[in-house]
Amino acid sequence: MTSQTEKAKQFAGRHTPGEPIVLLNIWDAGSARAVEAGGAQALATGSHSVAGALGYEDGEAAPLEDVVWMLARICAATELPVSHDTERGYGDTPEQVGESCARVIGAGAVGVNIEDSLADTSLRDVEAQSERLSAVKKAMEAVCAGAWLNARCDVFRAMADASLDDRMEELKRRAEAYAAAGADSLFVPFVRDVDEITKICAVSPLPVNVMRTLNGPPLADYAAAGVARVSHGPFPWSESMKNLTETSAGIYGGPTTS
Repeated sequence: MTSQTEKAKQFAGRHTPGEPIVLLNIWDAGSARAVEAGGAQALATGSHSVAGALGYEDGEAAPLEDVVWMLARICAATELPVSHDTERGYGDTPEQVGESCARVIGAGAVGVNIEDSLADTSLRDVEAQSERLSAVKKAMEAVCAGAWLNARCDVFRAMADASLDDRMEELKRRAEAYAAAGADSLFVPFVRDVDEITKICAVSPLPVNVMRTLNGPPLADYAAAGVARVSHGPFPWSESMKNLTETSAGIYGGPTTS
């Protein structure tokens, strides 16, 4: 059995710009096993998907106890490294966020994803977010050496009306601050243009993670842009639930949309 520390080392080693690790986000032990059987080298949960599987909406509506329970089931079902989407960190203070992430690592994960936006989708102050990330890194390392911190940066959503130059300037500022706080990679969702992704990779001091829709650009395009990690967010869950609804509608004659 591979140790958690060794899994963390394996996971870290697969973040190579130009040769990205590809993560098809999962939500429970069954989906973890299915994706593992498909040939995945690592797994990552999606907060939206896990919340849905637990019967909650996204946005930390699912109790942390339930989320950690589900994560433990996932980690027990696979030998692959598992990264956890811990949303905003389940805590008001850096110390509370650190404690939450320590619980996540204690459940078997080798890393977390922490976002810098608030519930209203505005951006948290960069200094405050850096303090939270620093606390997370310290707390995780106390449980598992080498645990990976993926710092999500929501500039492209929160500053959607700003110019690309302004968004890039703010993203670079945050990437540098997050790197100094101990982040290992930078997750930039809500950007699909490959040219923009190429620019993000060029200015970020951290390996870049982007989110791909199931019918998005070919993975080779992300590799050529310099991406180190490609995840799929809620889309595997949404597609699976859509297929289940359509199957049910074929049996019961009900509508195919909710």
